[in-house]
Amino acid sequence: MNLNVCMLTNNACYKAGRKITPKGVMVHSTGANNPNLKRYVGPDDGKLGYNQNGNHWNQDKPDGREVCTHAFIGKLADGSVATYQTLPWDARGWHCGSGSKGSANDTHIGIEICEDDLTDSEYFSQVYQEAVEFCAYLCDMYGFDPLADGVVICHSEGAARGIASNHSDVMHWFPKFGKSMDTFRADVKAAMDETSPAPSPAPGTTYQVGDIVTLSSYYAASTDPIENAVIPSQWKTGTITRIIPGRRNPYLVDGLGWCNDGDIRGRGEINTGGSSSDGKQYGPNPSLVWDYHYDAQVAELQRILNDKGHNLSVDGKAGDNTYQAAAQHTVNGGESGPLCKWVQQRLNSMGFSCGSADGVVGNKTVKAIAKFQESNGVGVGYLGGTDWYYLLIG
Repeated sequence: MNLNVCMLTNNACYKAGRKITPKGVMVHSTGANNPNLKRYVGPDDGKLGYNQNGNHWNQDKPDGREVCTHAFIGKLADGSVATYQTLPWDARGWHCGSGSKGSANDTHIGIEICEDDLTDSEYFSQVYQEAVEFCAYLCDMYGFDPLADGVVICHSEGAARGIASNHSDVMHWFPKFGKSMDTFRADVKAAMDETSPAPSPAPGTTYQVGDIVTLSSYYAASTDPIENAVIPSQWKTGTITRIIPGRRNPYLVDGLGWCNDGDIRGRGEINTGGSSSDGKQYGPNPSLVWDYHYDAQVAELQRILNDKGHNLSVDGKAGDNTYQAAAQHTVNGGESGPLCKWVQQRLNSMGFSCGSADGVVGNKTVKAIAKFQESNGVGVGYLGGTDWYYLLIG
């Protein structure tokens, strides 16, 4: 699976902010001879390619319709096949219309496979396998049984159930290559079985299936890079239900998402001054209380974050907006730049010596970050997530 993220933030479905509790997955195909992801997903991220017509779905009402699905599968500019997440999994999209018994928009995550001319067996094989692996990933995340009734269905099956409009996809395409939704569901189940939970603790991991852990950040996908971290306003506690060794984020925490050791602040539920079951003391869950005094270093951080695409008021006052923006970024050993320099300056002013604030995160800065994290009772590793709260309050 080649999962990427390009949220369609200008789409009306995204902006509406309506939420669902996902109960299944609905598979669609686009009904147009254009296998290129750039037709639907934009803007170009360097992999999609440029859509010279500007008719991708990252606009309020693409093609004059209020429509959006959670993911697209199709070709990148280099001809390889990939999946792009375009809405949060729990966002209410509009991908299947409605029927006499309601709408699967309220219950199902929608996947849209980009069609070609429906004659290329190689392309079909590639997108079919990508869809199988992606659907297995979603079923893993939400604990879905793909063989259970009504969980993994296509648009035409939804129409027959009275929960979607009268479309034929994907059964006008799959049978041309010897596939059906029954074979698709069986293949999804087989893919899930191939990546069943490893004996724990798994090689290269610290925690075990069944451990209750508290997270300061987590991810939609086990392969997501750090910049795609979800930073909640308060730490979250859940149970590790699955481990896939070798993944960037090997732990699946039920009801939340995927995470790695750096996202886990400790075992058990962490509270102010409390102890977890392993007897270790952990720091308090950040209260996110601000005193809103002017701080020249905070003003400089706001300017740096604005240069990274945020739209903060440069008022020098630490608050929720600045924290949420900062928490989308990380600082790690070997990195460099204005944000790294700001962290060095801030740590130096707080008594955690980084030496010269040259903007390069060397060994001395890494050690200062570790001491800062230890002093606040949070996990030691790259700087990110709730570490920014403690930096902001100084």
